[in-house]
Order: sequence, then structure tokens, then C-alpha cells
Amino acid sequence: MKSYTITVNGKAYDVQVVENKAGAAVPAAARIQSVTPVAAPVAAPVAAPAAPKAAAPAAGANSVTAPMPGKILSVPVTEGASVAAGDVLVTFEAMKMENEIMAPAAGTVSKIYVKVGDQIEAGAPVVDLA
Repeated sequence: MKSYTITVNGKAYDVQVVENKAGAAVPAAARIQSVTPVAAPVAAPVAAPAAPKAAAPAAGANSVTAPMPGKILSVPVTEGASVAAGDVLVTFEAMKMENEIMAPAAGTVSKIYVKVGDQIEAGAPVVDLA
């Protein structure tokens, strides 16, 4: 006879089963000797919900935003710097690839919202151009 603990629909049962010797037919009633419900396992405590994320800073009218979530690797511009269309404003990592956010038009960097190491969300403001 062998003993097993079997879980059915989240309830545990101790079951004793008679082994079938060399293919001998054993009536179904004789196969299972006993079934005993097992005490319900103690549920793990539920963690408190995470604190809500801080709201993204308000973006200006000429704000350049992140196209996807990622981690900031470099910010090669400074506030007050003049940039041409296509200049790299921020480099970030997303999906194990380095991506660049480039200036959509010529202008002056009026505000930088991120720094190296920051995690950004899609649509979050990165740089304002004036």
C-alpha cells in the first residue's frame, strides 16, 4: 500500500492506494483504501499594494517625449544649449537596445526632465525645446 497527498480543486487529501501486482485485476473498490482531507494550508499574507507612482512632470508646449519605456543612459545636452533638427537629446535602453531621442526641430533646450539612470515611461516628457 502506498500513501500519497493529492490536491483537487485546491483541497489536499491523504490517499492510500493498493499496488496492482503484475497486472492482476483489482476491483475498483479495493484500489483506494482511504481518503482523508488534509488541513488547509495557511495562506501566505497578502502584500500591501505598492505606493502609486509620482505623476510625470507637466510638459511644455514644445516637449519631446519618450516613445517607449526604458532607462536613461546619457543626456548629451544641457539646458540653454542650441540644437539642430536630428541632434541626439537623450540615449536610453529599451528592450535591450540603445535608442536615441532626437530633436524634431532646431531650438534651444529650455528644460531637461531626466537624468542618467532614470526609468522613463512611454509618453513621459524628456526635454523641452524653445
